[in-house]
Amino acid sequence: MAAFAALQGWVLSVLLVVLPTLAVALTAAEPGDQPGWGAGQAGLRLWLLGHGVPQTVDGVVVSLVPLGITALAVYTLYAATRRAQVAAGGMVTGALCYTVLTVVAALLGGVGGLGVVRSVVGGLVVGGLGAGLGAARGSQAWRGVAPVSRPSPPVRAGLRAAALAGALVVGVAGLLVVVWVVVGRGAIGEVVRGLSLDAVGGVVYAVAQLVYLPNLLVWAVAWLSGAGFVVGSGTRFAPDEVVGGPMPAVPLLGALPTWSGPYLALAAPALLVVVGAAVGFYLHRRAPAGAWWHQPAAVGTCALATAVATAVLVAAASGSAGPGRLGVVGAVWWQVGPLVGGLVGLGAALVALPGSAVLRHRARVAVGQGAQSAVHRATSVVGRARRR
Repeated sequence: MAAFAALQGWVLSVLLVVLPTLAVALTAAEPGDQPGWGAGQAGLRLWLLGHGVPQTVDGVVVSLVPLGITALAVYTLYAATRRAQVAAGGMVTGALCYTVLTVVAALLGGVGGLGVVRSVVGGLVVGGLGAGLGAARGSQAWRGVAPVSRPSPPVRAGLRAAALAGALVVGVAGLLVVVWVVVGRGAIGEVVRGLSLDAVGGVVYAVAQLVYLPNLLVWAVAWLSGAGFVVGSGTRFAPDEVVGGPMPAVPLLGALPTWSGPYLALAAPALLVVVGAAVGFYLHRRAPAGAWWHQPAAVGTCALATAVATAVLVAAASGSAGPGRLGVVGAVWWQVGPLVGGLVGLGAALVALPGSAVLRHRARVAVGQGAQSAVHRATSVVGRARRR
């Protein structure tokens, strides 16, 4: 059942990418041309790029992953796995079958050498996410899993809080992108008018930008962290500084932020602290009561999981997008990940730790014992001084 679900998800995601590519190629072909297989291979390579397999176009390596295609592949596999009601034990089978199919797509697309190895890694990541989410159905996520192998309650609470933190951070980043688009609508309109696209070209261009829209969302998270991002070497887009440069004629790039300042450099990271405070309130209300260290462990787990997930997304949303200056696009994962995790963890700690009755009691006991010990030492010193 898991293998059949993996096949369904794979076929659907491949068709959703390859068929539009074929349609565009056939529309643009000259009379007598037969672009079928070549266009199909181009669609497969685009699909593989969404799985982290770099592609070479006219001698230029393109490694910037279109996260829209990645999300599409994860969703189709998730939907197929959930509809097939695959149990938790079938996640591994589904992920492995999807990986094999990804390697098949790489071979059909004419990818060889290191690209096949990258397709294995991409297939495992996408297949694991899609099959895992599909099999994990709400409260039944741990059904059939031995209790000894389950995470401890603080870790489970921290992971749930990290999921909430991720949703809130993405929501804030989404609102920020909307603001960028509204502010930059004039520049976007100028680029569109300058391209002079026909109906087919306009649709193709719009779809091509949509698959990279999640990348812009991840860059907005990097902007909120204060580290910022680049779109070409020598550029920087951050709350404290904007250094622009020549950009390709892509309407989506017209939404890049053009404003900065010291107040913005403080307000942007503060939003992540506010997100952390909301997560801390969730931990205060929902985390199970236990030992005094349970709440700090849950906060630490939340911060660590948020940092790791952010770093992975930032790494996936960065790479090479073309020749020359466009060889560097995105953000630095080892900077943005710890910053986002630390800011969210700080906000969660400021709310969750003081709100823990067990932790407050432990702190009062520790302070009381420390005070008694200090009084005892002072009394001993005074007694010895009097005897002398």
